[in-house]
Amino acid sequence: MTIVLDTGALIALDRGERAMWIRLKAANSAGNVPVTHAGVLAQAWRGGPRQARLSRALAGIDVRPLDEALGRAAGELLAAVMQSDVIDAALVLVSNDGDDIVTSDPDDMSILAMAQGRHVELISPQGRGR
Repeated sequence: MTIVLDTGALIALDRGERAMWIRLKAANSAGNVPVTHAGVLAQAWRGGPRQARLSRALAGIDVRPLDEALGRAAGELLAAVMQSDVIDAALVLVSNDGDDIVTSDPDDMSILAMAQGRHVELISPQGRGR
């Protein structure tokens, strides 16, 4: 099982929210490096010293590229469900069955995961389940 991080999870890390930091540290201690993709990072990153916590967190996160293949697959998934959020679609596509997706948008993520046939757990960045 891998933890997959949406923008809300990165923002929670940036804000120093305890539940999200505990989740990140536990995953890293167990050798399960959380994943996200570069589009998610772009939504959360503004740079500068104010984001020192997020910068520190990124050292323990696998940030995957949002490349042509992932972009095409995300577009096809969005067409199938008649949605438009490329970042969410691509995040579902970097997940696997059994993964936990930490998201502040469980409704859209659920639709995308079901359409892709992914059996994932949707978790709030604040530590509560869906």
